[in-house]
Amino acid sequence: MTGPLEDLIALLQLERLEKNLFRGESRDIGSPRVFGGQVLGQALSAAQQTVDDRNAHSLHAYFLRAGDVNAPIVYDVDRSRDGRTFTSRRVVAIQHGQQIFHLAVSFQRPEQGVEHQDEMPDVPPPEDLPDAAGYLPAGEVPEKLSRFVSRQRPFEFRPVQTPAFLTDRKLPPRQQIWFRTVGPVPDEPGLHKTLLSYVSDYGLIGTATMPHGIDFTKANVQVASLDHAMWFHRDARIDDWLLYDCDSPSASGARGLARGEIYSRDGRLVACTAQEGLIRVWSLAEMRRQSKNNGNSKP
Repeated sequence: MTGPLEDLIALLQLERLEKNLFRGESRDIGSPRVFGGQVLGQALSAAQQTVDDRNAHSLHAYFLRAGDVNAPIVYDVDRSRDGRTFTSRRVVAIQHGQQIFHLAVSFQRPEQGVEHQDEMPDVPPPEDLPDAAGYLPAGEVPEKLSRFVSRQRPFEFRPVQTPAFLTDRKLPPRQQIWFRTVGPVPDEPGLHKTLLSYVSDYGLIGTATMPHGIDFTKANVQVASLDHAMWFHRDARIDDWLLYDCDSPSASGARGLARGEIYSRDGRLVACTAQEGLIRVWSLAEMRRQSKNNGNSKP
């Protein structure tokens, strides 16, 4: 394992404080707040540590407050139900005495049943595509983008199209990206799922911005995850190439909806995701009005 990957795996394992209480640290990935995928992966890890011999098959989460990168996060697991086939857990993430995140996750005893799936889209293989950093514009790159895209990461990304946040062209709301960890991961299915949930938050809501030509280098743009849902259909290795096929059916009311399907290299549908996010683009007049209101507000 390489440094960033080894660090991420340790980050997702958490410190156990009590039977149902866990604590995790955070890492700065180049954004001003805790990365949502980190909280999602840590919460799933906390829930997994209270379940035996069953696999997570679905999760539903809400992001309530922005996380502080410089403070630990406490995860409180509620053992909602232990049935004969299904097990339910609810996880609350707490920071500075406030709830910042909720997660409901369901586990199932392995069973056999009917099976079908969507077909994997026809896209170039990852070997024919450049790394995400190769899409950075020539010349001077805005610090806001360079810090996020060019830093060393535990995952390798090979976008099929120019990533949404690197262009202000109006494009159809669909994108695909190949990804995998930068090194091998131990043979622990639960770990592969926590890593998959972590990376599933990368770029998903950006799909909903593609038809609108939003320039992410400007200060008048605010995008944040509001919720995240995920369904695990089949086991797959996170250290082998996976294709994330994302689309957005709607944006309205300062919110956008994005959906994703994750395929293994051999075409198996591994997981599906859905996420609604906040998308705000202020005019210059609105920014001046907000700045004036903030300056006049009482503490």
